[in-house]
Amino acid sequence: MTYQNIRGVNINYEVFGDTGPWVALVTGGRRGYAEFLAFARKIADKGFRVLLHDRRNTGASDVLIEGEQGEEELWADDLVLLLKHLNALPAFVGGTSSGARLSMLVYLRHPEAVKALLLMRVTGGAFAAGRLPGMYYGQFIEAAEKGGMAAVCATEQYQERIKANPGNRERLMAMDPKKYIAVMRHWLDKFQQGPRAPVLGMTEEALRSIKVPTIIVPGNDNTHASSNGVEAAKLIEGSILHRLPIEDLDVPLLPFTEWAPHEAELARVLTDFMKSVEAKSPGR
Repeated sequence: MTYQNIRGVNINYEVFGDTGPWVALVTGGRRGYAEFLAFARKIADKGFRVLLHDRRNTGASDVLIEGEQGEEELWADDLVLLLKHLNALPAFVGGTSSGARLSMLVYLRHPEAVKALLLMRVTGGAFAAGRLPGMYYGQFIEAAEKGGMAAVCATEQYQERIKANPGNRERLMAMDPKKYIAVMRHWLDKFQQGPRAPVLGMTEEALRSIKVPTIIVPGNDNTHASSNGVEAAKLIEGSILHRLPIEDLDVPLLPFTEWAPHEAELARVLTDFMKSVEAKSPGR
């Protein structure tokens, strides 16, 4: 594992490829980057340097439950600082699900850092808005209220983070449960602000303000209904919509691994898009 300390948090990351334009890809949910390993290699094989990282509080990175900003805002600023450390700015920035939302947020907060956006499995709609707050925050607030930090550490997600980074248990157990609950409630409140569709938490004004080249690949489950991606593409001026040969399924959530049969096409489409953006860049 390779770590870089970003604002007091050790961020686990990995780079694939030795030359070419930089691409930062971010996985969905609160998962580590492992599910993107094969996909990152496919992108790197086509002449790019691909950065994968575990966002703070995910994967093998440090857990730090504090901050006045929303958690996703913290992630956006962390990613830009990590890219700066790697001398990788500006970069192509993209991801799936929450990684797509984060990519848009990186642009909105740091437009100079982004060459183009690669948005996959856009999250939005009443189903996602009703399901995700509890998944991301509510269940852990409830655990802390009932059993303190020991109960938080015993949850499946935190067990994974402790296994990947044993120091996370000590950091969590040192927290006052009341402070943990207060921060998580603050992040929950921030997460629930804004519209539900087509992109969860993202206003139409914000989507219309995106002025970098953008490609959108819609998802196909209830959390990432294809309509989210289609409507987002209408709002982001000049964006390209690419639909995989898949149909919407009436299931809560499909993991990215279900897209494995389409990874080669996805890698080809995204790299062709990025190469076209590079070809149009000033000075080329």
